[in-house]
Amino acid sequence: MERKTDNQFHHALKFREDLCIGCSHCMNICPTEAIRVSHGKAQLHANRCVDCGECYRVCPVGAIIVEQDDFENIYKYNTRVALIPSVFSGQFPDSVSSGEILSAVHELGFTHVIEVEEGVEFLNDRFNEYIRENQAKKPLISPFCPAVVRLIQVKFPTLAGNIILLKAPVDVTALHTRKELTDQGIASEDIGIFYVTPCAAKIVAVKSPVGEEKSVIDGVINMNYLYNKIFKILRQKKEKSEVTGFSHLSEKSICWSLTHGESGHMTQGRSLAIDEINNVIEFLEKVENEEIDGIDFLELRACDESCAGGILCPGNRFMTVDKLRKRAVKSGDSKGNTPESKTGKISMNDPFLLENIPLGPVLPRSIIKLDDNMSEAMIKMKRIYELNRVLPQVDCGICGSPTCKALSEDVVQNQASIKQCIFVQKILEQNDKMDMQESIQIMKSIWSDNKLDQNSLKDEINEIN
Repeated sequence: MERKTDNQFHHALKFREDLCIGCSHCMNICPTEAIRVSHGKAQLHANRCVDCGECYRVCPVGAIIVEQDDFENIYKYNTRVALIPSVFSGQFPDSVSSGEILSAVHELGFTHVIEVEEGVEFLNDRFNEYIRENQAKKPLISPFCPAVVRLIQVKFPTLAGNIILLKAPVDVTALHTRKELTDQGIASEDIGIFYVTPCAAKIVAVKSPVGEEKSVIDGVINMNYLYNKIFKILRQKKEKSEVTGFSHLSEKSICWSLTHGESGHMTQGRSLAIDEINNVIEFLEKVENEEIDGIDFLELRACDESCAGGILCPGNRFMTVDKLRKRAVKSGDSKGNTPESKTGKISMNDPFLLENIPLGPVLPRSIIKLDDNMSEAMIKMKRIYELNRVLPQVDCGICGSPTCKALSEDVVQNQASIKQCIFVQKILEQNDKMDMQESIQIMKSIWSDNKLDQNSLKDEINEIN
């Protein structure tokens, strides 16, 4: 279930109420406290969610799903382009060549198959220029990970102005591909560009892009879905395909989506790479509090091992990283340099791309809007502080909110009652201001009748005792 709010984000993560068992795993893992439990089901607070996918990882019953476009949509276009990130090739066993993968993607109906990282060399130069020209905004933050961009918007709004306002490699490659095909005489409306995504956040970046009105990409295909379709084709083949595979990417481009992929190639000042969303949050808190300085560029990724650890990647993230690094080594010469022939097809001075890669401003978004009236909002903020101070600070989650502070916010927003706290209930019972039956009814409203069904539990409890 998703709790609707005004001006909310689009979300790729969907909660299936029919499957949800109200276990609270998702609520407890969510880094932005975007999930509550009510009537025994998980509820999403839309404006808090950044689509990092941590809830998807821990759900034990598959009640959280990731949306994707209908694969049949590709056939609406005469020219069908698959934009595939380099991490996709790392999902397959070593025995499967990139040529076989490429051949299978064509068999599925795509007329063109292009790796996303073709735009990296072009973008790397632009990033370094941007850092050099915007020293006053240090640390500048990569826009590569959409979950991190949203995280900054909702949790670290004062840092929103530090995000580099340039498109990601997938958008650069999509722009270049569409321009190249239209220059060949193909009508733009006949071209369908589909991105194969390793995570939910990148779906959102296509459906509801930040800093631009509309994405140049026409659709999104989940990586695990495409992997399964390709693996089925490969299993049915009696002979291996000899089609030439992905070979023209530079070493830099192949590893761009991995941890240190960006930061290792920023020539301006000091750069750091941080992956996994809780590590990112911890570091940004220090940056926001001015505990850390002297950093020119931050590469921040929500997933452990960056895109190799995306929730839609079917393979092991560590094996994927190993395969890509080995591929990158083969791509360069013995000194680690990249031959000129492997720096990509995109011109470093393409005027069309130079004009179209800038993003508009990334605006802060409030996790909770207490009130339109500033003075009223301040009163509510004080009330949240007062409520939180008297709560037990054990963050047990029994109230249906992930922390005591979250419950305080929910109470002030009229989305919960202070009586949902089990400690408050016991204090009220001791003072004869609440009876046990009222306490049970409150717990049932959070966790459902099933979890408090006396008839089904009493025999087992008696047996244990």
